[in-house]
Amino acid sequence: MGGIAGLRRFVQDMTKLVGTSAGDEEAIRHEGGAMLSKLVSADDWLPDAFAQPGPASYRQYLLWCDPLERFSVVSFVWGPGQTTPVHDHTVWGLVGMLRGAENGVGYESRGIGKPMAITTNETLTPGAVCAVSPAIGDIHTVSNALMDRVSISIHVYGANIGAVARHTYNARTGRPKDFVSGYSNDAVPNLFDRSEETRQALKTASK
Repeated sequence: MGGIAGLRRFVQDMTKLVGTSAGDEEAIRHEGGAMLSKLVSADDWLPDAFAQPGPASYRQYLLWCDPLERFSVVSFVWGPGQTTPVHDHTVWGLVGMLRGAENGVGYESRGIGKPMAITTNETLTPGAVCAVSPAIGDIHTVSNALMDRVSISIHVYGANIGAVARHTYNARTGRPKDFVSGYSNDAVPNLFDRSEETRQALKTASK
């Protein structure tokens, strides 16, 4: 895909999709999933700064947030054996596996005071894409499937996910707890520095 240009094209395509879909979440999940599959089919574009694991917990790096906060793109970086609590999202989401492997276990609430039911259990490998949403199943836990190396997945959400009020859950009791994820970074990749392309074009044109 040519390095960071792959992420730039994905952001452009997702911006068009959310702008023309008229809120059709099913269409966004379907078409956006195909776009994400194409993005994660190549592992040559994620800058190293957004691929670093934390020593004790996974990290969530913001790669792009739509100016109107209609969607955001993040990299999830897992150290060996790291995992999330059981949590929800409250908005649609797409998960594409870029590097390593990731285990995802879906849950369903049976009410406070009752154990949560496991609904799905799957492992994602590079190139695979799955979806979450209140419409199709929104509660899960995710972990690095590998105990000897880092795993990285790329997530796309239907909001500025780091600022969304969400919940973690006690799987034994179903009791929710308020949760806001935030981000692990305070700067995002520069997707729009095309200066070198322009310089090369000028050199070619002057020959």
